Amino acid sequence: MASLNLSSLCAALPSVSTGPSVCFSHRQASTALKFPVLKSGPRPLNSYVGLAPSHTVSLNRDFSGHSFLLPSIDNGGRVSAMRHGRKVPKLNRPPDQRRALLRSLTTQLLKYGRIKTTRARASAMRKYVDKMITLAKDGSLHKRRQALGFIYEKQIVHALFAEVEERYGDRDGGYTRIIRTLPRRGDNAPMAFIELV
Repeated sequence: MASLNLSSLCAALPSVSTGPSVCFSHRQASTALKFPVLKSGPRPLNSYVGLAPSHTVSLNRDFSGHSFLLPSIDNGGRVSAMRHGRKVPKLNRPPDQRRALLRSLTTQLLKYGRIKTTRARASAMRKYVDKMITLAKDGSLHKRRQALGFIYEKQIVHALFAEVEERYGDRDGGYTRIIRTLPRRGDNAPMAFIELV
């Protein structure tokens, strides 16, 4: 068995060369795509070739004088990762608008007892309604102030704290019920009623 060294391994690998300059020439003016002509001369572009060091491929002008350079394409440097284990329903809104929406829906459900909304919003607001009822079952001043900080209307908080013990005193959770209904007309969004049990 022959001994292998670094120089023999490098010689066995295919060499990566820049090759001839890549150039796109414009032959037919009526059918071909027109790219902007850059007046500053050749521009190097970085090219990725596996694990080999990066070489530059230059786009030069052709000898015919009718060649054009392609502009470089950049995605803005954004890296998107998969959201494994992140169970926050985004509801197509930024965080501040999403919190305001969930507070408003919770306030309306506690005010009217039953509202109609989309299924995603109903299932997202369910835990906040249950939390407000759990705070009201405790009944302390600190829990009342926490509920006042979340629910928009003060009268709803005081009414909730007054009558929650007789309505949900023996129930340990599951204070809401989601009933599916027909999709919304116009965009066919799945709709549901959410109501207090």
